[in-house]
Amino acid sequence: MSEADSNDVLVSFRGVQKSYDGENLIVKDLNLEIRKGEFLTLLGPSGSGKTTSLMMLAGFETPTAGEIQLAGRSINNVPPHKRDIGMVFQNYALFPHMTVSENLAFPLSVRGLSKTDISERVKRVLSMVQLDAFAQRYPAQLSGGQQQRVALARALVFEPQLVLMDEPLGALDKQLREHMQMEIKHLHQRLGVTVVYVTHDQGEALTMSDRVAVFHQGEIQQIAAPRTLYEEPKNTFVANFIGENNRLNGRLHSHTGDRCVVELARGEKVEALAVNVGQVGGPVTLSVRPERVSLNGSSESCVNRFSGRVAEFIYLGDHVRVRLEVCGKTDFFVKQPIAELDTALAVGDVVPIGWQVEHVRALDPLLEAN
Repeated sequence: MSEADSNDVLVSFRGVQKSYDGENLIVKDLNLEIRKGEFLTLLGPSGSGKTTSLMMLAGFETPTAGEIQLAGRSINNVPPHKRDIGMVFQNYALFPHMTVSENLAFPLSVRGLSKTDISERVKRVLSMVQLDAFAQRYPAQLSGGQQQRVALARALVFEPQLVLMDEPLGALDKQLREHMQMEIKHLHQRLGVTVVYVTHDQGEALTMSDRVAVFHQGEIQQIAAPRTLYEEPKNTFVANFIGENNRLNGRLHSHTGDRCVVELARGEKVEALAVNVGQVGGPVTLSVRPERVSLNGSSESCVNRFSGRVAEFIYLGDHVRVRLEVCGKTDFFVKQPIAELDTALAVGDVVPIGWQVEHVRALDPLLEAN
């Protein structure tokens, strides 16, 4: 997206809160700007506030406080059908007594378009989702993936400026789900419509989005492009929620500029990027991704070097996850591409391991649940 477009805000949440009982806030002081034409995903565990935020934008929920603006005007009091927003749900919500083309025509006839306009648009959107041959079928005669395509087409047929999707692929099997992810992504690229997508599946969020907003306990923890979110998490919650992550707990030993030294429980010292640390002496959680850890000879150039005892190999086709005991932790993982794995490595071996300073992030202390 070019700089000129970045001021082009379509949706803006301003100090939005939502409470159902007047005491507990499901959404706390949400401030968020969604740009025209972007694919933004709201990602988070159940109960984090992501779906509630989407439902407030759709008009099915009313904010307890704050304001939601669409294209520069407040929509707090605008009913859902007047918001010019397309919706796709997990359960498709198709009319079972209508054919595919009748389902698609419905949003258009409600808006008072002429018969000729309607049949032309229905035809266009059917070919867009590759369902031309299914126009006269009923939803019950379609597979789950085809039904989801119809639901998608129905959300796009009246050419809304904004399409909201709530876990739309949740009911599909893995292979079809991955196929549909790419379909939706490509449709978005072709049409340039703004999409706000809700999921709890981090792989889906990373694959599809321009930006991802990570929700936790009613607040956005971080909003960024997928790669930034994965490589540069701002806090321990984001580091753990997105992708795999090795955590080492320690205390802040010293802090200079953007670097720090953390002392682990048994006295080992780790040099790390100081991302979200408190006072010297305070608790810190270190985060290092499994694919950033070097084994054996390749660890020689690393600033942080330790030894690990190999506990287990987990084969995953194109790569192997090696579970090691490192610095008193029994579940430290290293991810190795098959081609780079030392075939002589065996369970029980003690091997040198290491990682570079720029790949270990010192973050807020994790309050261990167990």
